[in-house]
Amino acid sequence: MAEKKLQPIIIKRVKKTAHAPHGGAWKIAYADFVTAMMAFFLLMWLLGSTAKGELQGIAAYFSSPLKVAMAGGDGAGNSSSVIPGGGNDLAKVHGQVRRSEAADSSNRRTSVDAGRADQAQVDSNRIKALKAKVDAMITSNARLNEFRSQIRTDVTPDGLQIQIVDEQNRPMFDSGSAMVKPYMRDILREVGAALAGAENRISLSGHTDAAPYGNADRGYSNWELSSDRANASRRELVAAGMPLNQLARITGLASSDLLLPDDPRAPQNRRITITVLTQEAEKRLLGHRGPVTRNALPPSLAGGNGGTANAAATESATGETAAQPAATSPAAAPSAPASPDRVTN
Repeated sequence: MAEKKLQPIIIKRVKKTAHAPHGGAWKIAYADFVTAMMAFFLLMWLLGSTAKGELQGIAAYFSSPLKVAMAGGDGAGNSSSVIPGGGNDLAKVHGQVRRSEAADSSNRRTSVDAGRADQAQVDSNRIKALKAKVDAMITSNARLNEFRSQIRTDVTPDGLQIQIVDEQNRPMFDSGSAMVKPYMRDILREVGAALAGAENRISLSGHTDAAPYGNADRGYSNWELSSDRANASRRELVAAGMPLNQLARITGLASSDLLLPDDPRAPQNRRITITVLTQEAEKRLLGHRGPVTRNALPPSLAGGNGGTANAAATESATGETAAQPAATSPAAAPSAPASPDRVTN
């Protein structure tokens, strides 16, 4: 053991020195780069999803950015341009409607169309129910059922059409005059009572056959005769309780709308037509004036059944005359005497 040599012990001492501090400038540069790339791709996406008209509006803005400022125009809140303060909105100038406006317009049209469809359905149901009521009244009333062949009810695009037609041996009026026959008075008053509570308004028209009114004084013709007969019928309807302002129009059409065109002198062409109008038909009839309210008539006219008062009130309620050359004649106008040269009633 003593002979062994002592091994040297080597001790390494590592001297630790602090590293140089790390710089952070690259992080700022990287953040700026990422931000710029995000802005670039966002801009590309916006340009790709923008309509051509909007792009033209943007270009117009940047071509004259101070236009509104120099001219003292409205602020951003009042501008309808793509970018407030620029030139004219070329999206509108060139006929291109922005997608949001097109969507709003489409939604409004859809809503209006749906409302019209609902109203048309309500009108259709109401007209059908009224037809059933009138048909039941005719069937159950022994007096009316006797004249069933002369009363025709049909549902038309304009509403419920009730036609009271002449027969060869059973005329509705005295020959060549507007004097109502007793049975015709019964029919009109029953119909007037049935329609008095209806919400829809009424169009009333008188018709004659094609036989000329011969040797008439002062040009009295089928036009005046049909108008006088329509007004005589109106008086009977009002006497049965129908409000005056429920009437939308009273016309005399003479022989311009024959029921039997192939036989213009047939007695069936002499008729009174009562049409319960749908709302759409009433709008077409009255145009922009719209319906007359129940309060439109003065109290002195609203309740009277006299000829002159009724005529004036009806003119106030309708506000128009016949569309044909002969206008509606006043209700109180005296009927022309029957002419011996007149072939038919």
